[in-house]
Amino acid sequence: MSLPATMTYMMLDGHGGPEVLKPATMAVPMPGHGEILIKVAVAGVNRPDVQQRMGQYNPPPGASPIPGLEVAGEVAAVGPGCTRFKVGDKVCALTPGGGYAEYCVTPEPQALPIPKGLSMIEAGAVPETFFTVWTNVFDRARLKPGETLLVHGGSSGIGTTAIQLAKAFGSRVFCTVGGADKAEACVKLGAERAINYKTEDFVEVTKELTDGKGIDVILDMVGGSYVARNVRAAAIDGRIVQIAWLGGSKVEADFMMLMIKRLTWSGSTLRPRSIADKAAMAQALEQKVWPLIEAGTVRPVMFKTFKLAEAAEAHRLMETSTHIGKIVMQVG
Repeated sequence: MSLPATMTYMMLDGHGGPEVLKPATMAVPMPGHGEILIKVAVAGVNRPDVQQRMGQYNPPPGASPIPGLEVAGEVAAVGPGCTRFKVGDKVCALTPGGGYAEYCVTPEPQALPIPKGLSMIEAGAVPETFFTVWTNVFDRARLKPGETLLVHGGSSGIGTTAIQLAKAFGSRVFCTVGGADKAEACVKLGAERAINYKTEDFVEVTKELTDGKGIDVILDMVGGSYVARNVRAAAIDGRIVQIAWLGGSKVEADFMMLMIKRLTWSGSTLRPRSIADKAAMAQALEQKVWPLIEAGTVRPVMFKTFKLAEAAEAHRLMETSTHIGKIVMQVG
């Protein structure tokens, strides 16, 4: 595959609102040792991209300053030391950054073959949410068949993925949502009950649904006032996993129940994790989740597709929180 000298990408012209995302031109990056270069067909849009645009989530050392943490496309070049993929292979990948561009470099272990039966657009919506859900719900929180999972933000890309995977692996799933349309979508995906946080108290509802036992695993991207309520909603030996702080990270709560219930409250963020960590996640996904995708049991939920030049509009949509599932951009 012959490579052009330059490419279009979406630059951040400072930090601020969506308008700081502007098209620009730069040299096509070259893959280093153990890296592959992907000709990007689709780039996913995620909350961390919005945070980076606002100056709240800086790239780790050595990562591309260009936003974009997941892509799908075709391998355009391979660096020395690569052993799995070759030029022309179709892949989807978790990237350290750089996804909002025509070409993107990523470590080879963070790329996976596109699951059979998925379109390229769907494949671009898989890596960030599936890696995040796998490492937090199944690895860190150790959700088991027969246990209960409460997903806050059930209609988000993370939420729709968590509902489907937990259901597929035999757990009871509940979620919180902000409207009837989102509730209906989540129930169709496998949630036993979608709780409208605007009109219902998720602590009371989940206690009723579990006969007073509480929830085994809670996946929370809200934080703020939800922290104390999660502790109340959790079962004995429950596990709470924090993956974002949309409601604020400074909280005041009585954590006595953390001891009484023997709770585990942990948090993680994906981007700074080592290549070895992400490689282990990729291997687990390929072994345990790719067959579910290929069987049609689990699918990325698609909401809207934009063009790369419309990145600002994609961000505006994400910030409304009206979407159900994933927002992606077609590149080229």
